[in-house]
Amino acid sequence: MPGGRLTQQERQQIALGLADGLAYAEIARRLDRPTSTITREVMRNGGPTAYRADLAHRATERRAHRRRPAPSRGAESVPSSHGRDAEAVREYEETLTTVFMQSGTPKMMSRVLACLITSDGGSLSASELVERLQVSPASISKAVAFLDSQGLVRRERDERRRERYIVDDDIWYESMMASARSTAQVGEIARQGVGIFGQGTQAGTRLENISRYLDFISEAVARAAEQAREVLHTKPEAT
Repeated sequence: MPGGRLTQQERQQIALGLADGLAYAEIARRLDRPTSTITREVMRNGGPTAYRADLAHRATERRAHRRRPAPSRGAESVPSSHGRDAEAVREYEETLTTVFMQSGTPKMMSRVLACLITSDGGSLSASELVERLQVSPASISKAVAFLDSQGLVRRERDERRRERYIVDDDIWYESMMASARSTAQVGEIARQGVGIFGQGTQAGTRLENISRYLDFISEAVARAAEQAREVLHTKPEAT
């Protein structure tokens, strides 16, 4: 399998594949590249509908040029422990960010979430996020506010009274439960619509089907979240 950066010819093949409606996995197979490489390349350069090979190639060259001077301490801090490969860590963080973006999370929020998840402590301050991601404090503040509203981060004060942002098992549980409550609320509103439009009418039947479906989904998600939390938090008994 070829390594290194994508060539301009490969980017042209990616653009042609997207124009033909090919899936990322198929484009990757034709180029003998990992699917994650193609996914990351497309998402970093406009997405499947706006990807252009020439612009993507120039953007990549600019990013590479910016990385050639002395790297920031933040970029090195992650792999310095445990003998990690700095390039592999960076590539993985970009892939994780891309996956979050594909699920609907905005880019900066995805970058912050990926950064928190891949930090060993699962906890970083605003200044540490600014240093690691090389963005403004305002960008971090906006991203954290969004993630907090989604139940994806928890805020705490450290011994120096600095606010820290935390991702752990409880965060994922709370986020799933918030999603279940939101889904249930939509189901309840749909059920109210049945009485307004009339049971047995096309609109009423549609709303009734929506409410029943969302009720089932919200209950299933909440039940699964509770079960997963119980399993994850169960410690093996001493023998």
